Amino acid sequence: MDRFRTRFEVLDERFRRVNGDEWVECLWTGGRWLEGPAWFPAGRYLVFSDIPNDRLLRWDETTGAVGVFRQPAGYANGHTVDRRGRLVSCEQGRRRVTRTEPDGTDTVLADRWKGLRLNSPNDVVEHSDGSIWFTDPSYGIDSDYEGHRGESEIGGNHVYRVDPRDGEVHLVADDFEQPNGLAFSADESVLYIVDTRARHLRRFEVTEDGRLRGGAVFATCDAGSFDGVRLDEAGRVWVAAHDGLHCFDPDGTLLGKLHLPEVVANFTFGGPKRNHLYICASSSLFTLRVNVNGARYPGC
Repeated sequence: MDRFRTRFEVLDERFRRVNGDEWVECLWTGGRWLEGPAWFPAGRYLVFSDIPNDRLLRWDETTGAVGVFRQPAGYANGHTVDRRGRLVSCEQGRRRVTRTEPDGTDTVLADRWKGLRLNSPNDVVEHSDGSIWFTDPSYGIDSDYEGHRGESEIGGNHVYRVDPRDGEVHLVADDFEQPNGLAFSADESVLYIVDTRARHLRRFEVTEDGRLRGGAVFATCDAGSFDGVRLDEAGRVWVAAHDGLHCFDPDGTLLGKLHLPEVVANFTFGGPKRNHLYICASSSLFTLRVNVNGARYPGC
């Protein structure tokens, strides 16, 4: 499957102007469960996870080649690129969040909370103040498929913030079943967090002192469960689901869908104008150029 016809489903007239390439391209296939795409603008390449195969893969825009970026990879799941161009990764197998330095070494940003080992960090974002926010469900310790079977020392699945000043890990939300994808609004005043098991997306206000307030359900999934989440420049919220990408207006209305042939785990906006969608869907990496742009964040 090299490509297939793009199918945008319009559910609200406001979505009708959202469009893109006539064809969705399949850049690569052959993974077991692809996740965590992270775009590196300077190098024009994408890093993504093949979790059960315990490897990170790298797609090069200039050549179209896909190769192994890192293996073993700690059963890494979600990633982000920080404002200094470094890869920040959630390693389910090693139960930690790490940063890859320019010399290739790893710095552990978080592996414990109050002396207790994390479960299996899943997805991560960076705030402009340098803090790292991540979710910590149990997927990596539930079985040996995408991590190492083990017991939760914390006894719950929570959301955390790593303070940039002293590296302390703070719990910011403790009422999730299985927290997963997360994304800030463009001005960083709102944090959207998926609860996969509850099949919904929640909306939190971010306070000046790095806390979360509110947490009302913003959207509920009507096709399996939500996973990764991103925002575009218009403030629309895009979420990965079993039938593709769902797009919501900031008021919570489901505007439409981009249908894909495989269950979508995660995605990101990339390219020089942030208008290329890179989509990790089960065993395949898909892409298309769209007429919307990913949100631009302070300091990026």
